[in-house]
Amino acid sequence: MSKLPLAIILVCAALLAASPRAHAQQTSPIAEPSLGTPPAPPRRRIEINPRPLLYRRCVDWYELQHRPSGTVLYPQMRCWWVRG
Repeated sequence: MSKLPLAIILVCAALLAASPRAHAQQTSPIAEPSLGTPPAPPRRRIEINPRPLLYRRCVDWYELQHRPSGTVLYPQMRCWWVRG
């Protein structure tokens, strides 16, 4: 085998190794800009837990209210926390 075909094969191999496609596969994903949206921060939750053995006691009634269109029977309610 002569040295000329071997030299051509080595030159072709060197050109393929230096191609942009081979270079693009070796880049770090951190260096490239991200196309996706950043992850959303976790939602904050407010939990309201009354002390143990508490419950709501409510009282409701109907009340007459005088309006320009006439007297109206209107429901009312009042609630509060009670220890059980």
